[in-house]
This record gives sequence, structure tokens and C-alpha cells, in this order.
Amino acid sequence: MSQRPNVLLILNDDMGYSDIGCYGGEVSTPNLDRLAANGLRFSQFYNTARCSPTRASLLTGLHPHQTGVGILVDDDGPEGYAGNLNQRGVTIAEVLKAQDYHTYMSGKWHVATDIFNPNDTWPRQRGFDRYYGIITGAADYYQPVTLTRDNDNAEHEALADDFYLTDAISDDAVRNIRDHAAANPDQPFFHYVAYTAPHWPLHAPEEDIAKYKGRFDEGWDVLREKRLKRLVEQGLLDPSLALSERDPSQPAWEDADVKEWRLRRMEVYAAQIDRMDQGIGRILQALENTGQLDNTLILFLADNGGCAEELDEPFTSFLKKRRSLLERAKDGSPIVYGNNPRELPGSQRTYQSYGVAWANLSNTPFRLYKHWIHEGGISTPLIAHWPAGIGEQGGIRHSPGQLTDIMATVLEVTGAPYPQTYQGRDILPFEGESLAPLFKAESDDRGRGPLFWEHEGNSAVRTGPWKLVRNYPEAWELYDIEADRTELNDLAADYPDKVRELSGLYEQWAARAGVVPREKILEIYSKARGEDISGGAHFIQK
Repeated sequence: MSQRPNVLLILNDDMGYSDIGCYGGEVSTPNLDRLAANGLRFSQFYNTARCSPTRASLLTGLHPHQTGVGILVDDDGPEGYAGNLNQRGVTIAEVLKAQDYHTYMSGKWHVATDIFNPNDTWPRQRGFDRYYGIITGAADYYQPVTLTRDNDNAEHEALADDFYLTDAISDDAVRNIRDHAAANPDQPFFHYVAYTAPHWPLHAPEEDIAKYKGRFDEGWDVLREKRLKRLVEQGLLDPSLALSERDPSQPAWEDADVKEWRLRRMEVYAAQIDRMDQGIGRILQALENTGQLDNTLILFLADNGGCAEELDEPFTSFLKKRRSLLERAKDGSPIVYGNNPRELPGSQRTYQSYGVAWANLSNTPFRLYKHWIHEGGISTPLIAHWPAGIGEQGGIRHSPGQLTDIMATVLEVTGAPYPQTYQGRDILPFEGESLAPLFKAESDDRGRGPLFWEHEGNSAVRTGPWKLVRNYPEAWELYDIEADRTELNDLAADYPDKVRELSGLYEQWAARAGVVPREKILEIYSKARGEDISGGAHFIQK
């Protein structure tokens, strides 16, 4: 058996910081909790606040704008916003494959503009020996469009009555692990498992939904307070941290209407995470049964914070125009698109999201959501498990990090060199810093450089205790993130020199990373779509 470690990278989709059990949540996640209890949890790890940019950054160790995926996968923007994973970087799979690793992927890709025709931005062309999953960004769990095996359309596989995408992703990963152990016992593997759960639509098996009946009946206000208490008790957050206010657009739970429907939405969302955890359990069992668990570095994280998108009529009309959505379910009944209180979600006959108030709970104790660079949009759980390389069990690391650090970490633990050129083209140097020193002990003196973000004009820079952040097109806000991670006390007026210093760092990074000013992006999209959307700060999310 190879002494070089296997690497299993698990990413899930649109899940908040505090949903899973080992991060204070009510959702039953015994397998993730087991990994945390026998490994490490990171309390201040960050994604990029959106699906496609996170995936591009995670795969390459670059900032998303450098990869060609500055926003999503629409091909109507400038360089850095073309929507395709470009050739200026290399994926983890490409780097490790050159070092005789076998490479596998199961799940959601979402870094290619053309989602129907195989091209050089698809997984098999970007270093993966095997691929099974969806190329697009969201899909019906019972009958997903763009289901693909290697480079071939596999949508026919979803016609089976018992098909469910989360299970299919898990089962494919199990198959790859077993096949690898049988055929290549002396070589290591890299496996990227990218679940779509719990991204909308709210689809889950009824037996899983039933487990959560009554679990959320206390409502979002009480549950947010209880989650924060558990996060503090678990040692993830400081006892002095104040809970952010409920989203002002949402009613107090006691004043909310149609409670049965609202509760059902959160119950289905929880069931989606539960089903994913069950699949992770089968993956762990496959690693154990094949003797590979101890020397496999497992990393689990989410691609952005909880998603506050409401699937209203304009949103669903956009989805129907931009994607191939089904008209009817497998049983022949019409699919009702949009958040409709007259329809309880869960079955294929519905297509709903869980909405703002529950996303506010998912992101406890932080502010805002997916799309935004405040803590609710970018904070993710990160679990690291590796018995052969991480001796501490149940440890917590408070040192900050972000997605670009994953490439650096994988390179260090595998000993793989990062290329200056790849297949005859120059490659940008990766941007991250390895987390591997933190596998041994907490170390706040690593000299971690500034962290940077930009998405749809929302921007931030963090260095030391300071975070400068803005919600486009509003002014910069300044927070002492160590004392006030829930971003309640804006210090910009008190420290104008610090605002100038950090905004200067941000502008230097933005120029180097290829961030295009938001005003320019709005102008480009207006021309491309033949309509004036210059006043829309977040139009692209719809």
C-alpha cells in the first residue's frame, strides 16, 4: 500500500455554518460528527460566497477571478467572468495525476459554460480519470438534467423509480474506492465528492423528512439562540460573541403565518443533509473495509453560506428560460415551480427553497447569506480527519483560512510539486497557504497573509483582527473580527486610517487578481442582454 496519503475532498452545497451537529445544529450528522470527534474542526474557515467561484478556487488554489469564474458560468462577461475554468491554472486532479495518483470525481461540476457538450472545461479534461455527476449547478434530485458519466450523458440512469441524486453520488464514490483498492492497491487516490445537497429544490425521501417532524417547532428565533449556545459550549465561538439580529425582512416566529408549510421546508432541508451524511457513512465504511481510512486525508466543507433565495415567479421564470427544467414528474403529474404554501415540498412534484428566515438560522450567529461577503455568506465548517497525520482527536483550530489553502495543503501532505508550466502553457502560482502545520497544533504565528474576497461587488479584506467589508454599492464597514465576528459594531468612522490602509490592500489585490469593477460588469451585462440592469446590485443571482 502506498505511504503517500489518499485525499478525499467532500464539498456540499448551500449549507450554513451551524447546520450540522458538530457545529451546533439540529440536523443528525453522526458520520460528520465522528470525523470531527476523531480529527479537527476549523472555526474560521472561509469560502467565496457562491457555488461556481468556490469550486473554481477550491480546485485550483487561485482566486475565482483568475480562473475565469468571477461570478457564475454565464458567457457574457470579460476575462475573469467568462464562466469557464480557464487554462491559467491547474486543478488538484491534474497536479496529483502527474504524480501517479488515481483521480476520481462524484457530484456537481458547475465550472463550465457549455453544460451539454463535452469540452476542455469538463472533469475528464481537467485531470479526473473517472467522473459521474451533474455538469450544471442545480437539478431535480429525482431526475437531474446533465447527469453525466465520464463524457457521456447518463440521464437515462435517473429514470429508475428509486433514483435519488445524493445517493447516486455516494454510491459512485463507494464504487470508486472499492475498485481502486482492488485494482491499484499500491497507488494513492484523490477523490472529489461534490454533493448538491442541500441546494434547492427541496427534494428528499419521505422517511428522512419524517425524522425531523417537530425538530424545528420552536421556530427560528429560539433555535438561533440555542445554536449559538451550543457553538460556545463546543468551543467553536467565544462566549462573549453576541447573536446578530433576526433578518429585519422576516417576522418573529410567533407572528409567522402558514407554519406547517414553513416547518416542512426546514424539515426537508434537514433531510437532504441527513441523507448526505448517510452516504458519507457508506464512503467511510468503504475506506475502512479496504484498509484505506487511516491514511486518507478527509476534508469536508460547504461552498457558501445558507441560501436566502426565494423561488418566486421571476426567479422560476428565469430558471425555465436558462436551464432545461422538466415539465412533469416521473409519475406523470405536473411539477409546480416556486415557493407555494399550498404545496408541501419534498416530492418531485414540487420545486421550492427554504427561504430567508431559515437561511438566517443556518448561518447562526452571523449576518447575511450566500452572495454576500459578511460572515454569514462566507463562513463554512471545515473538518479535517487523517489518523496517520492528525494525532489530536476533537481539536479545534481558530486560525483563519480560505479555499485557496486547500491546494497548498494537499501539495504539502502529498509531496506533489506545483508546476510552473502545464502542457506547454504558463501557470499562475497558487495563492494559498498550507493548513498542514495546524494539523500538529494551533499556531497563530504562521504569518498568515491577508484574506481577500469579491463577488458581485461585495468585497472584503481581512488581516489580523481587522475585516473591511462592503455590501455593494454601500460604503466600507470595518470590524474587529476577533471581538465582534457577528459584525454588529462598525468601526469605520472611528478608524479612518485603518479603512484607508485595508482598502488600499484590497485595491492592489483586486487589480492583480483581475477583479472587474462592478459598474463595468453591470454595463457589460446590460449590453449583452439588451436591457438596462445598471441599478441591480444582485441581478445575477436571478
